[in-house]
Amino acid sequence: MIKRLLTSAAVLAATTTIASADYALTILHTNDFHARFEPISKYDSGCSAENNAEGKCFGGSARLKSAVDAARSRSVNSILVDGGDQFQGTLFYTYYKGKLAAEMMNNLGYDGMTVGNHEFDDGPEVLRGFMDAVNFPVLMSNADVSAEPALAGVLKKSIVIEKGGEKIGLIGLTPENTDELASPGANITFSKAVDAVQGEVDRLTAEGINKIIVLSHSGFMKDKEVAENTTGVDVIVSGHSNTYLSNVSDRAEGPYPTVIGETQIVSAYAYGKFLGELNVVFDDEGKVVSAQGEPLIMDRFVAENDAIKARIAEAAKPLDEIRSKVVAETATEIVGVREECRAVECAMGNLIADAMLDRVMDQGIDIAIQNGGGIRASIDAGEVTMGEVLTVLPFQNTLSTFQVKGATIIEALENGVSQVEEGAGRFPQVAGMTYTFDAAQPAGSRISDVMVGGAAIDLEKVYGVVSNNYVRNGGDGYKMFRGAMNAYDFGPDLADVTAEFIAKNAPYTPYKDGRITKK
Repeated sequence: MIKRLLTSAAVLAATTTIASADYALTILHTNDFHARFEPISKYDSGCSAENNAEGKCFGGSARLKSAVDAARSRSVNSILVDGGDQFQGTLFYTYYKGKLAAEMMNNLGYDGMTVGNHEFDDGPEVLRGFMDAVNFPVLMSNADVSAEPALAGVLKKSIVIEKGGEKIGLIGLTPENTDELASPGANITFSKAVDAVQGEVDRLTAEGINKIIVLSHSGFMKDKEVAENTTGVDVIVSGHSNTYLSNVSDRAEGPYPTVIGETQIVSAYAYGKFLGELNVVFDDEGKVVSAQGEPLIMDRFVAENDAIKARIAEAAKPLDEIRSKVVAETATEIVGVREECRAVECAMGNLIADAMLDRVMDQGIDIAIQNGGGIRASIDAGEVTMGEVLTVLPFQNTLSTFQVKGATIIEALENGVSQVEEGAGRFPQVAGMTYTFDAAQPAGSRISDVMVGGAAIDLEKVYGVVSNNYVRNGGDGYKMFRGAMNAYDFGPDLADVTAEFIAKNAPYTPYKDGRITKK
C-alpha cells in the first residue's frame, strides 16, 4: 500500500544549506498521463462522481492544477515538464485527439515535454496540430524528421529555457522502436538513445549550458543505460514504463531519485496519480550538489481546482451517453494491470483473447493473440459500462483475421516474450493455445511446449489466427504477420467485441487456466 507522504519535498529541500553561488531548482514532472483528465479509481480507470465525493478517487487535471500551483508557491525557481504519452487512453482522446491535452497543459503552464510513442498514434499530422496549440516546446532528439513535412523544422531535438537567470537545457527522447509501437509514418527514422543524447549534450555544453535535463519516454531500463553511457546529463525525467520511484512506499521500483553516476533519474508512475517534485541544488559549475524529493500522490487531500473541474465536466458532456451505458456485469474484478498482462497470463488478457476467438471461431480461426500493451486498465466488480471497456481498450483497434504457418506462430511468440523483463507491450495473451516460456534463455529461444487445440503445434500446418489490426500490421514487433495469407483487418471494434462477450456471459467470472506457463 502506498503510504501517505508526511514530509513534503519542499520541507526536505529547506533542510539543505544552499551556498550563495548555488542555484536551486524544483523540477515538477508528470509522465504517461494518457488523457486521464477526470479522476481515476485505484484501478486506473474511471471513477464516479459519487466515489470522488467520498474521497476514493485519484488524479485528474483539476487536482494536478492545484498541486502544481502549490508547489510553485513554495519554490524559488521551478519548471513543469512531461515525459510523454499525453495522448490516448480514454474517450477524451478519441473525441478531441490532442486538443484537450494542449488546452490543459497550457493551463497548467508546462515548460516542455518529450514526444511519447502514443503521440504518433494518429500520425505526424495530429502531433503537429498539438504542437501548434501548445505554449511550450515538444522535443525528440533521437529521430530524423527532415523528410516529414508535418514536423521538419518544427520538432526540435533540444531547447534552452531560462529560470531565475540561469539557462537550462532540455533534451527530448522517445523509444528507439517507435516505428513498431505507433504510426509515425515512413518519413521518420529513429536512432539510438545514447548517441542522440550525448550529441545534444555536447552541443549544449559547447554553448555554455551546464544544467541539462533529459525528458525521456524510453523507459526506466533504457534511461539507466543512458545515464551509464553518457556524460553531462544531470537529471532524467523518465516515462514509458510507468515506473513508480519513491523513498516511502514498499511498492516502488527504486528510490526517488535513482542515482546512476552523476545523473538523477525520476519517474512518477502514470495517469496523473502523482506529481513528481524533485528539488535540485546546482553549484556554480552546474554540478548537482543535492537532489531530494518524492512523487506527491493526488488523492482526496489535494483539492480540485474549480475552474478546471468545470471545464473538464463541460468537455465530458459529448462523451457521457457513450460512457454511461451499462453493457454487462462481472462477478469480481477483472485484473488488467500492466504488471501482469505484460509478464504472465492475466485475467483481462484471457477475457479479450477469448472474446476475439469466440467472435470468429466459425470462420476457421484456431488461435487468438492479443498484445498485453493494448490492455490499459482493470474493471471492478459489478456493472460494467462501455466507458470502462473503452478505458481498457482505448485504441479503436479492429479484429484482424489471417492465416500463417505454425513456424510463424512460434516466431510471433518468441517476439512476444523477447522483452518480458522490460515489461514490453508485445507480451502475448492468447486463446485456443497454450505455451511455456523461459525468460532465463536468450531472446529468440524462450518458447516451448506450444499446443493448439490440445495438440502440439505443427510448424508446417497453416493455422487461422485472430488478433487486432495493430499487431497484424507489425505493431509491437510482430512484423512476421505482415505477410500473412488471407488477411482481413477490418473486423468489428475490439472494445465492442469484448463488451458483447462479457454481456453474453454475464455475470462474467474472470479466470486464469494455465494457458501461459513461465519456467
